[in-house]
Amino acid sequence: MTQPLEKLVSEKIRAALGDQARLVSLAALAGDASSRRYYRGKIESPAAPQSAIVMQLAGSSLPLSSEELSIFREPPKELPFLNVHRFLDRLGVRVPALYGAWPEEGLILLEDLGDRSLWDCVQGLPTAEVLKWYEKAIDQLLLIQIEGTRKPDASCIAFQQRFDLRLYLWEFDHFIEYGLEKRPGGAIGDGDKARLKAGFEQIARLLADLPPCLNHRDYHSWNLMAREDEVAVIDFQDALLAPPQYDLASLLNDRETDSVIQPALESHLLDYYLSKREELGERRIGRDEFFEGYVLSALQRDFKVVGRFYYLDLVKGKPGYKKYIPHTLRRIKRHLAKLPELEKLIPLLAEHFEEMR
Repeated sequence: MTQPLEKLVSEKIRAALGDQARLVSLAALAGDASSRRYYRGKIESPAAPQSAIVMQLAGSSLPLSSEELSIFREPPKELPFLNVHRFLDRLGVRVPALYGAWPEEGLILLEDLGDRSLWDCVQGLPTAEVLKWYEKAIDQLLLIQIEGTRKPDASCIAFQQRFDLRLYLWEFDHFIEYGLEKRPGGAIGDGDKARLKAGFEQIARLLADLPPCLNHRDYHSWNLMAREDEVAVIDFQDALLAPPQYDLASLLNDRETDSVIQPALESHLLDYYLSKREELGERRIGRDEFFEGYVLSALQRDFKVVGRFYYLDLVKGKPGYKKYIPHTLRRIKRHLAKLPELEKLIPLLAEHFEEMR
């Protein structure tokens, strides 16, 4: 019989933090889009931290795309979270401290970074303060992208996978399947589907040709924690190689971020990213050239997100993410309008989504 979770966590806290560390309470935290579950353990101890986060694992801990595309010939020998954590921690990225890990029992014990995400932190702040916090987030991103790429580790799972044409097309197909074909009232005719797939292939080929670097893959304002005066990075287990624009587009566009990061702030942060990148010794990229890849990355990711959020509702029974879909669709329309060769997709999509009209 499986040991009750609270008893198991209590044992692991003593094993990781010393015999005097005692679990006082264990409370479930709001879940994310994955199959993992999180708990906050309150701890009583003269020396140990007063709380810790318990990650309870389920399944392979790999993204759905990695499994369906058979990216890895053999199952990874180590949990992706632990594998990537070790690499990022060695780089100096601000990740949660690892107190202990028991993969065979499905538990990881981590530093408690609090409940204040970057998104929560910037609500109601003056523009100058919002910029300061997002610049801190970009500083962490550049550490991952530049130092991480300069110091590749063949044992790190992130360097064994990349956004290539096959993965881009898989994510676009995910949008078609769940955002159009399987959602209620979302059928699409063969002709429209063919035209949409042709547009998606055009985007995918352009992105697949961009030079890759190490990316977090889900670097958005809900996966960054504001703790004291620093930004800490979580949920990095899906890291892979992708264009540098990918994570930046995620940071400045995910869900409803652009309700705070409006065009003037976005432009400032793009300039900040490019100038800091040069300061760190990377080759100069023309702003127009970089911006095209940035818009394409934002588009590709938003289409993926719409499909993913419908999938979470229809397949996983997690409807909470659907509230972000209308905002995401309106942003897709704005970004398509910036690219004359892709603007033709707007009326096609408008037949299926009122937000695109």
